Amino acid sequence: MEVTENQRAYWQKNLNITAILMGVWFVVTFVVAYFARDLNFTFFGWPFSFWAASQGSLIVYVVIIWFYARYMNQLDQEHGLAEVEED
Repeated sequence: MEVTENQRAYWQKNLNITAILMGVWFVVTFVVAYFARDLNFTFFGWPFSFWAASQGSLIVYVVIIWFYARYMNQLDQEHGLAEVEED
């Protein structure tokens, strides 16, 4: 089976968005946690370092999942690969 140009473009866009979102994940998971002690101020009554590590990262993870699902649905439609819903 030969891969078409449409499939190559689709896969390249998929790899690009995955790499970007993995970069965001890495920064939120490791970089923010590494510098958490330097973030020493109060945020909603809690130390910001605690909030960023425990609550902020979870919010970012959910946003990453939401954005990826939305982006891939649009990409599927753009390249004619969307699933057809049957009623």
